[in-house]
Amino acid sequence: MTPPTIGPISCVTIAAPDLQYAIDSYHLFLGYELVDRGRLSAPQAALWGCPELVGRRYALMLPGGDGHTFLRFIESRPTPDYVAFQHNGWNAAEFMVQDTDGIAARLTSSPFKIIGPPADLSFSDKIRAMQALGPSHESIYLTSFKERLPEFDTPDPKHYVDRVFIVIVGGAAIEPVNAFYAHLFGVAIAPIIPGVISVISNAQGMPSDTPHKLAALTLSGQSFIEVDEMPPATRARPQLQGELPPAISMVSFAVKALPDGLDWLAPPAALAQAPYHGRRAAVCVGPAGEWIELIEGG
Repeated sequence: MTPPTIGPISCVTIAAPDLQYAIDSYHLFLGYELVDRGRLSAPQAALWGCPELVGRRYALMLPGGDGHTFLRFIESRPTPDYVAFQHNGWNAAEFMVQDTDGIAARLTSSPFKIIGPPADLSFSDKIRAMQALGPSHESIYLTSFKERLPEFDTPDPKHYVDRVFIVIVGGAAIEPVNAFYAHLFGVAIAPIIPGVISVISNAQGMPSDTPHKLAALTLSGQSFIEVDEMPPATRARPQLQGELPPAISMVSFAVKALPDGLDWLAPPAALAQAPYHGRRAAVCVGPAGEWIELIEGG
């Protein structure tokens, strides 16, 4: 079977109302290291169709300071109307960790608010996960595998908290997301299964054990996109004029080549700094309203 032409996950971008607080939180409690910081250039802001962001401070971090999947924090104005798991778009970033219960203990009395304590997943007792809200109202999952599972090609965590290996998108229906990634990038259509996603249920005033539909799309580079079908009351993501979407703003993926037929927010451009390293990139909006940044040459 031909592998998908998208993956791995290159970068998760978070809109941070307090940039230094975000940097310190991820460093002190998750062990991420600052590898670059500066101010956004005009070409970078133009690529996102957000010229008002020129000069805003940014920071790039990596687990233990190494690897190729960055966290990128962008200094941003707060979006008061945003509430995690009440809007479509990128719901969460999922980190591979060595010990889910251990990291839960570490996050007690931290800037990370635990919204889902450690528990085995409803569809596999070999996977243990917890959920938390970060300092910029972003949702993160912290997941460990008790043993390797043949159906999931997952990375081994070299660091106590390692890289993002799954990004979670929420939309009105799974089928359009499945079709989008299959058509453009050759991603295999993922089966739709029921699963308990308590953070969605709790945010939407539903019983915690309510089953939701989900699907796991397998990308290249030991990366995945989980698609969650959101309840009918879910709203479009609020976005302030001139700003990136709140919390998890966008996710960047390596691709073999930029596909034709997409409506880019701005013309593709090559940028020198990480995570681009001189490669062309462009941003589009996916079927669930998620901002997708594609970086050519992966």
